[in-house]
Amino acid sequence: MNLQEVTTPQHEKLFVKMAISHYKGCKNWIRPIDQDIYNVFDKKKNKLFRDQKANAMRWLLMDNGKIIGRIAAFIHPKTSFRGSMNVGGIGFFECVDDQEAANLMFNASVEWLKAQGMEAIDGPINFGERNAFWGLLVHGFDIEPVYQMNYNYDYYQKLFEDFGFQLYFKQFSYGLPLFIDRPKKYQERAAIIRSNPRYSFRHVEKDKLDQYADDFYEIYNKAWSGHKGVPALSRKQAQMMMKKMKPMIVDYLMWFAYYDNEPAAMYINLPELNQYFKHVNGKIDLLGKLKILYHKLAKTNRKFYGIVFGVIPEQQAKGLDSAIIMAADDHIKQYPQWQDIELTWIGDFNPKMMRIAENLGSDVIKTHHTYRYLFDRNAEFERHPIIG
Repeated sequence: MNLQEVTTPQHEKLFVKMAISHYKGCKNWIRPIDQDIYNVFDKKKNKLFRDQKANAMRWLLMDNGKIIGRIAAFIHPKTSFRGSMNVGGIGFFECVDDQEAANLMFNASVEWLKAQGMEAIDGPINFGERNAFWGLLVHGFDIEPVYQMNYNYDYYQKLFEDFGFQLYFKQFSYGLPLFIDRPKKYQERAAIIRSNPRYSFRHVEKDKLDQYADDFYEIYNKAWSGHKGVPALSRKQAQMMMKKMKPMIVDYLMWFAYYDNEPAAMYINLPELNQYFKHVNGKIDLLGKLKILYHKLAKTNRKFYGIVFGVIPEQQAKGLDSAIIMAADDHIKQYPQWQDIELTWIGDFNPKMMRIAENLGSDVIKTHHTYRYLFDRNAEFERHPIIG
């Protein structure tokens, strides 16, 4: 076995395509969109590369001319240098069921990151934001992955842990049917808020996305940006996010709450995109777009995905979380296409958000692990701190 650094366009293509044969016959794996992975390592597309501290390396693992593994290591300029130690990342890991093969890739990543001044590795993670390609699946192998969420074989957990990776935090994905009665206490809390005329609730309108992007910007930064590992969002970034989502937005799936007409909470959902993308074989070319259009018009997608939920601090613990979800529920139930909800992952370091999901009547349907490996094997290991 030998490692090949990814240095040419042909290597890059092999890095992306390796997963196709690796998961052949795995019925629940959905091929990621090729361009999404290319873009992570494209210095023109990934804005992290604009920072001089950013760096990334990829390897292919070869055995007698056959690719049996791949891995990427990287330094995230916004998060690697926070806290008491410098922490690099690894991701896009794929490997045959062979500890020696996995160790070759892990050790190469350790040595490369050491040379860059890192003291630990988190993985598998993304060279980008936490909402994509983050975590190792350890439970929920019988459920198809949502868009840009990692899916892997069950033996990967052993490969990581036998090398010495330790659990840094768990990621829980919650799911539930739309057409169920919410718990009585939940409905009662929501009713109190919804009866207060100072609160109002509305879904987005596609011709006013700039306005809702501003509301998103305000709520997100108040509710989330103070948390460890979650950078603040600029107004321009919020506008770009809305613009990027626009082709897939179903207006009545995205909700905002206001208190005295000021943004107070948001419940942002999209159709679960992998239910379209699983038909395009990794490519959104003309044929892929036509297939997506067909499935949108035929309404074959039965699941929507909660990508962001947030309540500004001064409105928390009042029942507004219940109220905005109930307002959305009442409206969305008018459209019988939608049957199931899956929520974006919630870390076990965030018990407040876990309680919100559980109070909604949802169950954990998938679990991912984010691991950490300390280069100093005698150093004391600490889990991700609890927030909120």
